[in-house]
Amino acid sequence: MTVIGYSKQRVWLHWLSAAVIVWALLSGFYVACFEVSAQLRRWVSFINVSLTTVFIPFFVWRLMLFLAYVRQVSLGSLAVMEGFALLVHTLIYLTVTVVLMTGVLMMDRPIDVFGLIEIAQPLNDPWLIALCVTVHIWACVVLGLLIVLHVSAVVFHECRGHRVLRRMSLRRAGHRLYNLHE
Repeated sequence: MTVIGYSKQRVWLHWLSAAVIVWALLSGFYVACFEVSAQLRRWVSFINVSLTTVFIPFFVWRLMLFLAYVRQVSLGSLAVMEGFALLVHTLIYLTVTVVLMTGVLMMDRPIDVFGLIEIAQPLNDPWLIALCVTVHIWACVVLGLLIVLHVSAVVFHECRGHRVLRRMSLRRAGHRLYNLHE
């Protein structure tokens, strides 16, 4: 089976996104679900707020590339599993968008980005901030489940001999066509 590979830019953005999102989710869930020191909680919050704020432009860039790709896809020509994969990827992008937006909107103080710049708190209404916190938490749960589904699908396909990880390999990035059964 021959498929189109991803560009180096898409591969780098994928792995950058994976690293930031997995770190933020795991560390955020860790401090939320376990008893940790106030110092560790503050440190994780500072790192996550800074890291995800810096990540936003990279995510927007990645989202634009995804939308350009979707515009080129003939949805009627997709096999059922390809359509399902596109749906899951679309849900991941949508959920990351919600997580990032609510993450910014839920801030009850200025956004400190690694001590280098400070961005004004966007909302002042405590009710709206609390609503954003609730939506953010649930969106993080949904995103975590979608990532588990995504990784499970990769493992499933790899076990069946479909080298899907090869498409996201930095070694293969930029190669336009290759055989998945090599």
